[in-house]
Amino acid sequence: MLERATDTFDLISLEIFWSRLISIADEAATSLVRTAFSTIVRESNDYATVIMDRNGDSICENTGGIASFSCILPRTTKAFLAKYPADTWRPGDVVITNDPWLATGHLPDFTVVSPIFYRNALVGFTGSIAHSPDVGGSLWAADCHEIFEEGIRILPSRLLRAGEWNDTLVDTLLGNVRVPRQVLGDLEAQVVANDVAVRRVVEFLEDTGLEDLQSLSCVLHASADQAMRRAIAEVPDGVYRATLLADGFDDDRTEIVCAVTVSGERMHIDYAGTSKQLNRGINCVLNYTHAYSVYPIKCALDPLTPRNEGSYRAITVTAPERSILNPVFPAPCSARQLTGHLLAGVIYQALSGVLPDKIIADSGGAPTMRALFSGTDRDGSPFSQVLFASGGMGAGPFRDGLSTTAFPTNVGAGSIEAYESVAPLLVWKKRLRTDSGGAGKQRGGLGQEVEIELRTETPARLSLLSDRHKHPALGILGGESGAPSSITLEDGTKPHPKSRSIIAPGRRVELLYAGGGGYGDPKTRDREAVRSDVANGYVSEEAARLVYGLE
Repeated sequence: MLERATDTFDLISLEIFWSRLISIADEAATSLVRTAFSTIVRESNDYATVIMDRNGDSICENTGGIASFSCILPRTTKAFLAKYPADTWRPGDVVITNDPWLATGHLPDFTVVSPIFYRNALVGFTGSIAHSPDVGGSLWAADCHEIFEEGIRILPSRLLRAGEWNDTLVDTLLGNVRVPRQVLGDLEAQVVANDVAVRRVVEFLEDTGLEDLQSLSCVLHASADQAMRRAIAEVPDGVYRATLLADGFDDDRTEIVCAVTVSGERMHIDYAGTSKQLNRGINCVLNYTHAYSVYPIKCALDPLTPRNEGSYRAITVTAPERSILNPVFPAPCSARQLTGHLLAGVIYQALSGVLPDKIIADSGGAPTMRALFSGTDRDGSPFSQVLFASGGMGAGPFRDGLSTTAFPTNVGAGSIEAYESVAPLLVWKKRLRTDSGGAGKQRGGLGQEVEIELRTETPARLSLLSDRHKHPALGILGGESGAPSSITLEDGTKPHPKSRSIIAPGRRVELLYAGGGGYGDPKTRDREAVRSDVANGYVSEEAARLVYGLE
């Protein structure tokens, strides 16, 4: 992992120090998960924790967090420092925002950052991001016309000052959400996670004898930067292009145009020609565009080196202003993942000719499909619950795509029992979807079938955030596309895939999640693998005969 020592640190010490800091970020993440109130954090993994130096540059992140969060959090911390200069921070301070353009791209994500003081000096920051169960407004929807409809926006503010909560800010927030207990519980969990990281970093400095994190941070950034530059240098110089189509919103189809330029040790990703900004919530702010452009490159070229600020210095990303990948305020962007998650697929399509052994086919879980139910339970209490299930992952050069596994995000459905316990919802069916994985030498991952019943005495709202209905996940290098997604009510009607609707008590909703694309010519798939797929119910006998040519 680390290949050279420096005058300040020997090789072994660097490896130990980096690993220990990552373990601190993991412990902070564990604290967040165990103290959070919502299933979004506890069960679905929609969070991240990061440790940064005093400049706001990330040193390490937790191993299981959302990659886009970890990439964006240092940018948000620098925005905090622009408003609150370093000399104004005090021990026990916590600063918060959910501003999409400063943080992760939509209002439901709260970014919470705390300073780390050692021997009365500011030595770094620790931060966490978590998807809140409610931010008021439309809650989480794709059909708003401007951000003001989507919920409450908190500009960078002090949530705590020297350990004292900002009651005015808290009261304002909780007065604008439907489930205040869960919202506050998750925020308190984020503060707890930060506190854990602060204490552990102080212990780390005491144990190692370091005065601060700066010298170590510089060396670790340089190590990560060198690893990525070496990986990019192995890619032939050139400009590689691809275009990806998605459903978009009604008549406004999404078209993502991507050009990847490789020059020596540097890479530039440009989205000139991409669809214009919309007056619907599928716009993707540049922070999120950048994060989900550089992360797929990291996965393909340098998957083993731990991520930090240095991992992405050799990669630049641009998108035209007022495009769907770089909208301007006050564009709606609550469902920005419906666009941002597509970027890995178009980048891999562009690079497939020069990196066939390092990329994967398009994923059916990109973008993720979300169904959010909200209303009033039988006892009169409000509920708001989202299912974080996933479609199939794209196939790679050496193995089939993972079924029901999200990529490039890594959220998951979690426990269905936990899901049902916090809302009047009953999951009647949740199973793999036969023939949904795209055919190929390596088969795409399967999507899933989910059937949910609303068990209330009054109607509830269903907010859908989905794509892949008209444009399924593409296969690559001869592989076939995965199955498209579908959403149907029990009477056969199809609700709008990106809008809000009212459903009556007792109604059932069937969600068919898209499959991942296949890799390579299906006729070259191993015969025993096809037979095994049929035996396991992954592929029907008819598809095995017609698509794979199995006798």
